[in-house]
Amino acid sequence: MDSATTTLVGREGEQARLAAFVEAAAGQALVVRGEAGVGKSTLLDYAVGLARQSGHLVIRATGVEAESELPYAGLHQLLHPLLSGAVRPDDGCRAVFDAAFAQHEGKPPSVMALGVAMLGLLSRVAAKQPLLLVLDDGQWLDDPSADVCGFVSRRIADSPVKLLVAVRADIASRFDTGALPERLVGALSDDDAARLLDRHHPALGKHARQMVLDQAQGNPLALLELPAHGAGHPGDELPPGASGRHDVPLPRRLQLLYGTRIAALSDTVRAELLMGALDGVGARPGDAGPGPRYRMRNVDEAVACGLLDTEPVTDDLTFRHPLVRSSVVQLATPNQRRAAHTALAQVHRDNLERRAVHLAAATLDPDEEVAEVLEAAAGSATRRGGAIAAVAWLTRAAELSENHADRSRRLGDAAFVAGHAALLGQARKLVLYGTAPDSAGSPASVLATAHLALYQDGDVRSTHRQVTAAIERLRSSAQPGEVLARLVILLLAISQYAADRALWQRAHELLDSLGDLVTEQPRVYSNTWSDVVRHGQGWSEPVERAAADLRGREPWEVTHLAVSAYHLDLLTQYRPYLQRAVAREVETGAVFSGMAMLNLTMLDQMAVGEWEAAERTGMRALALEMEHGHELFAHQTRGYLAQLAALRGQVGTARDLQAVVDAWARPRGIGFLTQLADAAGVTAALSAGDYETAYLYAIGITPPGTFAPYADQASRTLLDLVEAAMRTGRTDQARRHALAARDAGLPGLSPRLALITYGALAMTADGDEEAAEMYARAESHEAAARFPFELARIRLAHGNRLRRTQGRAAALRLLVLAAESFDRLGATGWAERARTELRGTGAAPRVSTLSLASLTWQERRIADLAAGGLTNKEIGKRMHLSPRTVSSHLYRVFPKLGITTRAALRDALSRMDEVTSPV
Repeated sequence: MDSATTTLVGREGEQARLAAFVEAAAGQALVVRGEAGVGKSTLLDYAVGLARQSGHLVIRATGVEAESELPYAGLHQLLHPLLSGAVRPDDGCRAVFDAAFAQHEGKPPSVMALGVAMLGLLSRVAAKQPLLLVLDDGQWLDDPSADVCGFVSRRIADSPVKLLVAVRADIASRFDTGALPERLVGALSDDDAARLLDRHHPALGKHARQMVLDQAQGNPLALLELPAHGAGHPGDELPPGASGRHDVPLPRRLQLLYGTRIAALSDTVRAELLMGALDGVGARPGDAGPGPRYRMRNVDEAVACGLLDTEPVTDDLTFRHPLVRSSVVQLATPNQRRAAHTALAQVHRDNLERRAVHLAAATLDPDEEVAEVLEAAAGSATRRGGAIAAVAWLTRAAELSENHADRSRRLGDAAFVAGHAALLGQARKLVLYGTAPDSAGSPASVLATAHLALYQDGDVRSTHRQVTAAIERLRSSAQPGEVLARLVILLLAISQYAADRALWQRAHELLDSLGDLVTEQPRVYSNTWSDVVRHGQGWSEPVERAAADLRGREPWEVTHLAVSAYHLDLLTQYRPYLQRAVAREVETGAVFSGMAMLNLTMLDQMAVGEWEAAERTGMRALALEMEHGHELFAHQTRGYLAQLAALRGQVGTARDLQAVVDAWARPRGIGFLTQLADAAGVTAALSAGDYETAYLYAIGITPPGTFAPYADQASRTLLDLVEAAMRTGRTDQARRHALAARDAGLPGLSPRLALITYGALAMTADGDEEAAEMYARAESHEAAARFPFELARIRLAHGNRLRRTQGRAAALRLLVLAAESFDRLGATGWAERARTELRGTGAAPRVSTLSLASLTWQERRIADLAAGGLTNKEIGKRMHLSPRTVSSHLYRVFPKLGITTRAALRDALSRMDEVTSPV
């Protein structure tokens, strides 16, 4: 069926579905799927006609294969009429669109940000007039645009906005997994096929008529085109070759028919058609991005033979069918295609990415000017989330480089981008491609090779040597550039995972030798990632200062700072950024940063007691890491999941995960992960009450009385080693370790280390006076509530001591506080231990801490109002207090009630009222 057909033949079911779709009051999306030529475009025309009759504003766009690698080209085509219309987006949404469409420099917006901005624009337009968006050939839409359209499609139910998409059934697209309603369009029935053929070719002879019906197999385009190909042969036979062979796919047979018409055109017209086909002409309306497509001229001959149509709204010439466009390209010789691409590159000289597409295809021999354009286009694509296009352009730029150094550098950059986009297979091929004798050992090649070897294979030894050597070579070069900065960060990451004293000392020496070539940031990482006990003093302030204003920093820079914040127990300050950015990083192709952000988010959720959320985050990270082959990250996440399972009393799961991590990491010498596995072993044993095993695991991380150099878990397991030593009668070792923490200055390094150092000193104190002082310091520490698990352990130990020294009544409040905290966290082993101690006091096992907490009348009143949902400002008005005063009261209330969030107030206060006094 062509677009001129006003009455559809057959398709009653499809017409009814489309009519219901257009007439529906609620917004919705529909995907029309079928083979080439089955009539999808005609059905879209039918829906458009209905929509316009019912007062809809209709916006049409068409995916074009030539633009499928241009990030957001399809989205721009779809939104361009709205962005330039009367109802325009607000400044915030405009900035998001401008960043995506390269109208200004800026961070790449996430699919969510673009989707929200698009929803806002569509809602503003639809408030004045119902809106129908129509997308034909959706299989050619670039991936970022398709993702945004999918996001929007699932959120338009409450607005008068509809999205209708047609896709080829034989070509994979993002819409295949979009979970959108579909309508499959199949071949016409035999009767409907005969009716359509007779309507358009009534003079066709009987034999030819049957041959067309047999060959077309109900495909409407074939029914119209096969007889047209035989024009001038009105008898019973089609011309030789027209019928084709049954074993040749129908779309291919149709291309052969179109090819016959194209071959009959003059050279000038074929050249114009080729320019239009290579530049994506055929989308409606004609603007697919900044700068117009090529406009074909003097092609009446092609219009007359049915190869081109005229778009009724814009008067633009369009190809009659995508098969015509592909036939034009296939029939052209390589020299003709290159000449057309060269001309198109000149047409788009002011559009960097479109020019790059054509120059890449037009150039055969090395050309540094073209390589520079492709490299610049790759940078633009990377910033806007087009990692796949960037890798392709950098690879092509390397091929066109005029010297070995530039070729190697560009291949290294391509591999680096591919690695950060989690395209590890492609990155590995690029590395192999770039390791010819002339490029082996170049800094860019080393960077890409070492990055892959570390994160895919867990190789810390040879990569450390390779990166060190590459930095030493660059140190004396005139222009070390960005590659040096990347190599330095990679060296620090390798050293962190190796957790080896000699490797870290070599890294520190090398950084010192670089002098002014290294900025402050790598020095922050060098000191905080290595050995926080020996090098961490004084770095909390710059890390906190950086967290206060992260604007203008690249995502990977924020991720590096967040790793420093983790080592200094300041990660909570970075978490809002990480949670906002992770979706953008994953969706725009920067999967490497996204996986790192998920792991960091999980660590903070574990620290603050959000353990169920931490497990979800960890499983999401692990799925991504396994999907993309990042073995190092995957085992790191398993280590964190093992620790989390151990905390929650899931000892079997913890030990299984621990064994997997240890078996992979220990032979490779990845000390960071083997320590993580041992730490999970400590926690699992403590949770199960197996204190001897816990002690053996703990001293495997660090001996008592010292903190092993460059061992991340040495300070983190301070309380574990002390508790295990005390429980197994090794009181001297426990005391020596607590004093070592004090003497090493751990309380000044981080809030968590201060809390557990005071707790360790209290647990090992000989006299009651020192114990009381240290317990008071721990429990009153300003950050104590931020680490509920550690605080509960210290309260449990304090309660145990008080029960022995001052009697049951003195211990009751602390033991109940500890028990309730363990219950809320889901730390089953510790919760049961606390309840056992409570039974020793004669208290009811579930007695509430809240009746024992020393809430003043004012604090109780504020807590009640906050639990009722009032804001600080509203509470202040009722009680004649300032909002800041209300906040201060709540800050004191939370630790007393053993909670960390406002949402927990209602349950806590309810339990307080139900308390039963101990017998």
